[in-house]
Amino acid sequence: MADSVYKVIELVGTSTESWEKAATAAIDMASKSLRDLRIAEVSELDMQIENGQIRAYRAKVKLSFKYEGT
Repeated sequence: MADSVYKVIELVGTSTESWEKAATAAIDMASKSLRDLRIAEVSELDMQIENGQIRAYRAKVKLSFKYEGT
């Protein structure tokens, strides 16, 4: 098997419902423009708060995909 190279990007997904849905939103968006997605790692979770209430859950996701350079 030939050696492979992977590129890693970082995305932030948001959801008004949960951190899981926030991470899923990041993956769903990336899958529309990137091919050969490999690994997703949630590196940070936080919440946006407004007037004492949770407005949005946010998940910072590191995502790797196979790099096909020219």
